[in-house]
Amino acid sequence: MAKASALGRGLGALLSEIEEAYDNELPKKGGVEEIAVAKIRPNPYQPRKHFDSDSLAELSESIKTHGLLQPIVVKEDLDGYILIAGERRLRASKLAKNKTIKAIVVSVSDEQMRQHALIENIQRDELNVIDLAQAYQELIDIHELTHEQLSQTVHKSRAQITNTLRLLQLSDKGRKALLDGKITAGHAKVVLGLDTNEQAMMIDSIIGQKLSVRDVESMVKKIKMPSNISRSVSTVEEFELTTLKKRLYELGYKSSTKGYKLTIDFDNNTQIESFLDLLF
Repeated sequence: MAKASALGRGLGALLSEIEEAYDNELPKKGGVEEIAVAKIRPNPYQPRKHFDSDSLAELSESIKTHGLLQPIVVKEDLDGYILIAGERRLRASKLAKNKTIKAIVVSVSDEQMRQHALIENIQRDELNVIDLAQAYQELIDIHELTHEQLSQTVHKSRAQITNTLRLLQLSDKGRKALLDGKITAGHAKVVLGLDTNEQAMMIDSIIGQKLSVRDVESMVKKIKMPSNISRSVSTVEEFELTTLKKRLYELGYKSSTKGYKLTIDFDNNTQIESFLDLLF
């Protein structure tokens, strides 16, 4: 845990505004330079996968009119540069057909480069909810942090982090619907406890019938609750497994049932250790 704590403190130092981070965290090789756009490669650790085309077009027009006010940050490489921070600015500059761009060249390790890509996006609230969940998970995995430690590091509530991470349990169809704005995060959280086929059915219903979150809550409750009051012994036992599955979901664990069998799926060793702590 000492390792996680020390790394957590290091991450905390990176959470100031990026301008301050340039001065305090990134060792510069020189001042602001003009670098050929064609020589800059994307950051391989960029957590942000989706960029709004309208927003990029607006930034591009602003750059054409006023120039780039804030330089990007790059790391020198064998045959050019690797982007560390400022992918949106770089994309907009390309859209503006600029041949060069203002940049600060720094000397950082791959580990620091990965951290800065995650932190810049989280701090600036530039990630969609799925990319944000993946960024949280990556920081947890890299630094072996608990949800509480991550909460203190990125200054977000533990509940917000836990609820966001749960969205990674969405099926591919659910993630796409959420990213496309066809369902809300509220809808997504309600269908998380369903299996892939049930999620697909509910998502189609939400989109086709314009269901509210409350409507979905009611439907999901019916899916999980047996309708026959005079249940057989086997149905009662199945219901008990459903109740256990629901409780596990509330605690943040994915599980599935088949007959009398319940399977718990763990994402990493940290989840296994947390689950064992509940048992002993």
